[in-house]
Amino acid sequence: MILAVVILYLIFATWLSLYGFQALALSLAYLFHRKPRHNLKPLLEFPDVTVQLPVFNERYVVERVIDAAAALDWPRDKLHIQVLDDSTDETTGLACARAEQHRALGIDITVIHRAERTDYKAGALQNGLAGSRSPYIAIFDADFCPAPDFLKQTIPALVEQPDVAWVQTRWTHFNEGYSALTHAVALLMDAHFTVEQVVRDRAGLTMIFNGSAGVWRRRAIDAAGGWQGDTLTEDADLSFRAQMTGWRGRMLPDVTVPSEMPVQVTALKQQYFRWSKGGAQTVRKLFIPMAKSRMPLGRKLTGLFHMSSYLAHPLIILLLVTWLAIIIHPEWIQGVPIAFMSLAMLGLPLQFLLAQIVLHRGDVWRMIYLPVLLIIGTGMAFNNARGVVQGLAGRPSEFMRTPKFRMDSANAMWKRSAYALAADPTAFGEAIMAGYAAFMVVAAWKTGNVSVIPFLLLYTIGFAYVAIGSAMDLRPRKRRPTLRLKADA
Repeated sequence: MILAVVILYLIFATWLSLYGFQALALSLAYLFHRKPRHNLKPLLEFPDVTVQLPVFNERYVVERVIDAAAALDWPRDKLHIQVLDDSTDETTGLACARAEQHRALGIDITVIHRAERTDYKAGALQNGLAGSRSPYIAIFDADFCPAPDFLKQTIPALVEQPDVAWVQTRWTHFNEGYSALTHAVALLMDAHFTVEQVVRDRAGLTMIFNGSAGVWRRRAIDAAGGWQGDTLTEDADLSFRAQMTGWRGRMLPDVTVPSEMPVQVTALKQQYFRWSKGGAQTVRKLFIPMAKSRMPLGRKLTGLFHMSSYLAHPLIILLLVTWLAIIIHPEWIQGVPIAFMSLAMLGLPLQFLLAQIVLHRGDVWRMIYLPVLLIIGTGMAFNNARGVVQGLAGRPSEFMRTPKFRMDSANAMWKRSAYALAADPTAFGEAIMAGYAAFMVVAAWKTGNVSVIPFLLLYTIGFAYVAIGSAMDLRPRKRRPTLRLKADA
């Protein structure tokens, strides 16, 4: 029994540390790949581009994204806009009215409304492709607002490099300064787009399309099998399938598109649950096909590790569960050389710091929110682990959109919105995990194993923060009646 506990603990600790070392390696690699490899040339001819705007119940932001798409600086006879609307509320009417205004000004814009939300976002995108002949496809979620020159900055990468399937741009956020929560999550997003995605592109590693604020080559979508709805992360799924067939992605960090971050703890949990479950579904679907693919061995191995990165969340929970026995009996692992694993903890903070240095030229005051991010990231582990387990088990679930409230203005009324979420049941699980971690703090103190107390406090505070944040969303709200309006064909 003792041996089994020790072996499990060491497996979980080692496996989890590998993801930390991956982040550390990417951070160090960035120092060698921080300069772009190609300078894109302005287009001499403008190809046809279809802009797809997938929408589901987005009454607060749908008009803004339609206006932004219509304002793109591109020849009007070459620009085609599809509002892919699966809404069940007044969003459809708002979209139709705004589209009609732009059509009167000569913009080719169509609202494609589906009565059945088959395959969710993937189904909407694939359905839209059936009505498009454009060689290039731009995609923006409802809360994104591209600048007019977006296409002129991105399409050249596809035109000049025929092996590039998609181009991803960097997300910024209208509401970064709304709260400590949004400040903290912005650190994570900055590191992902400024460091990780850039390194993966320029070092020739696998990367993913993030689902919005990017452009695709239509031929690559078709060659990879099109958008498929059997995972909740259709973007990562298509990205990996495209790379398995020889395509690659590009990251343009200097091209930015503002969007909206979740302002509720419950909304953030729902978003990361979807990403975690979808990531696990992608592993279930593509891990073996990628292992058998003809990708170069190094790219294949890093791709498999990249694909499985969401497994870190259940590993965090499993490590915590087995850690108690080690804390009570530290002699069980005496002499085992595991101290080096602590270096893995430097990976993500280094990414965060590098991103802030690059983006803000040394003004890194935003790093004061790093403790908040570490607390949130740890506290979300139970929620995300639940998603991973469901995804690996093949358990289906609905694609739950992240509610948006147009937080680019001083909007203090989101709590009364029909889109505001109530707490989900995982808050009880997080409360139990917080109590378990607190018990471990006491156990560590009594056994004199005080060196681990700071880490255990991170677990305790993290789970408690997320549980309490979710519980604060448990408030009654008066739901406004919804209005179903007919979409134009």
